[in-house]
Amino acid sequence: MTNSITHYNHGVAWEEGNGVTQGYCVNGILYISGQFSHDMQGVFVGAGDIELQTRQTLDNLDRVLAGFGASRANLAYVEIYLTDVQADIEPCLALFKAYVGEHRPAGSLIGVTRLASPDQLIEISAVAHVS
Repeated sequence: MTNSITHYNHGVAWEEGNGVTQGYCVNGILYISGQFSHDMQGVFVGAGDIELQTRQTLDNLDRVLAGFGASRANLAYVEIYLTDVQADIEPCLALFKAYVGEHRPAGSLIGVTRLASPDQLIEISAVAHVS
């Protein structure tokens, strides 16, 4: 996949209007837009439930990786945004640690006051390598 540019979208209606793609790969580097808790019809999932939102967000991250023939082991850097770090860091990190298993990508966890959706508690963006 080196020296090529590839895009990936989930295929939900709102993607066309937001001006970005879910994943963009150039020269073997995969840039993954902020993923959040929505199903494949574009419906928000898990209002008020950090564990459900984290699981769905990680499932969406998996979909983008798979769209490029990559897996969790290809993750190089992960950025997690939480609207309530104090309340949600422990369940979020426990689910994330189970998600990556023995693989340990670089990463950051950032507290923010608000995300795009009023019910959104978490967003995850990432960089991965595709070889």
